[in-house]
Amino acid sequence: MSESLRIALAQRNLLVGDVQGNAARVIECAREASARQRADLVLFPELTLSGYPPEDLLFHRGFRRQVEAGLARVCAEVAGIDVMLGFPEYTQAGIYNSAAYVSGGKVAAIHRKAELPNYKVFDEKRYFEAGSQPSVTECAGVRMGLLVCEDIWEPQAAQLSKAGGAQMLLVINASPYEIHKQREREQVARARACDVGLPLVYVNLVGGQDELVFDGNSFVMDARGEVIMRAPAFEEGTYVVEFSRGAGGGVLTPVPAAITPELSDEASVYGALVLGVRDYVRKHGFPGVVLGLSGGVDSALTLAIAVDALGKDSVHAVMMPSRYTSQMSIEDARQQAQSMGVTCSVLSIESMFEATLATLKEEFAGRPVDATEENMQSRCRMLLLMGLSNKTGRMLLTTGNKSEMAVGYATLYGDMAGGFAPIKDCSKLLVYRLARYRNSLGRVIPQRVIDRAPSAELRADQKDSDSLPPYEVLDPILEAFIEEDLSVDEIQARGFDRATVGRVLDLVKRNEYKRRQAPPGVRVSRRAFGRDWRYPITSGYRR
Repeated sequence: MSESLRIALAQRNLLVGDVQGNAARVIECAREASARQRADLVLFPELTLSGYPPEDLLFHRGFRRQVEAGLARVCAEVAGIDVMLGFPEYTQAGIYNSAAYVSGGKVAAIHRKAELPNYKVFDEKRYFEAGSQPSVTECAGVRMGLLVCEDIWEPQAAQLSKAGGAQMLLVINASPYEIHKQREREQVARARACDVGLPLVYVNLVGGQDELVFDGNSFVMDARGEVIMRAPAFEEGTYVVEFSRGAGGGVLTPVPAAITPELSDEASVYGALVLGVRDYVRKHGFPGVVLGLSGGVDSALTLAIAVDALGKDSVHAVMMPSRYTSQMSIEDARQQAQSMGVTCSVLSIESMFEATLATLKEEFAGRPVDATEENMQSRCRMLLLMGLSNKTGRMLLTTGNKSEMAVGYATLYGDMAGGFAPIKDCSKLLVYRLARYRNSLGRVIPQRVIDRAPSAELRADQKDSDSLPPYEVLDPILEAFIEEDLSVDEIQARGFDRATVGRVLDLVKRNEYKRRQAPPGVRVSRRAFGRDWRYPITSGYRR
């Protein structure tokens, strides 16, 4: 028996549904961890073989056969190192979210996830049965309790593992990013480690999957709950931690390793947006993206994210001025496109707008000019952008933010049209913070774009404040309602005008039909419009 145990944390970016590809990644990584890093054991994330979340793919009979074949392949092709990986386990009683411990060419132990999350973005009770028994296995003379993600959020699974003789806890996870989530994870893990007095190894998935981004941030804690290793956020990698043995072969403590500092709020959100865009585009096989560049802060930030995610050669920016577009906007958009080195086309919508007005002249006779004409401009731009998208195969990115999506300050089949919405879950105030953060890394967004009053420029001298409360008022009200589910009374108690609160909440409810037709976007907040927002479109509820 050696004096130490070496455990590798395989923080990997996996593809939902690509069972054989995921199995191949496991085999390659395990071989490298054994040969180059001299690891005794390598851990992979939750539902490694299927990817997370596999959703209704789980019900497909062909998918079951692929999962079973993938696990058999890992058993047959991995030698000289133990492997713990996640997989959907099919039984006569139902499907389990399970962890397989593979050793010596066979599955030596299986743990069935006991705590099934069914809140926020999670819907695991739709798919899985809950396990009930602890799973403790052995590697190089050390007994290990096997856990899956949510199992550590309640005390029972860890306590049962300790009672079963475990000397450390191994936890495989697919925990999606949201702001401040890493602090919460480590707080929970610390409570479990201290409760049972055991070191804890936590490996997390990394990568983008539709609206979700998984940030990695895998870590190891000692028995006192102190972090002794933390992997980088938003990066793939394999990180080895060594555990020293005490008298009689027991594990005393993990040997301190590199602890990556926590990112700032702005850095972590920006990293999530970049990774989310990169994976959505690349995993779908798009050759690049196209987006409208208006001279405003939303499209400026979206362009920066796209270039950082995909590279300048994969991004096509399009300026589409109209009679209401200011010279300042044209200059600022052109300056950013040049500074970032992207292809930038200038396509005026004026002739399209005039032709549309002429075609509808008789139909509109006797009716005043209103938001209809504003929306027509946005839809003219959509026709150009979607035409470029169709012709080139590049996906169209939309540039709307969460504040706009919340109150319907966006045009259905206009600026809401597209394949992916990078800043869909970023409030307007957060957009400004992210723009300043990106410029701190290298100035790419003209300062005038950040400093000027926001405007859709769809009519003369238009400002967002003509139609909406100041964002310093609007965004906290939206956060209180959307992310905290507070009532009008509760929000008013925070110091906001009651009439303003009521108006904002009415706008949110009235525009649900628009949001249902919006493209997916990266989730970064505690509650985003998407899989964890399920308000009815048709509703008689009154505040």
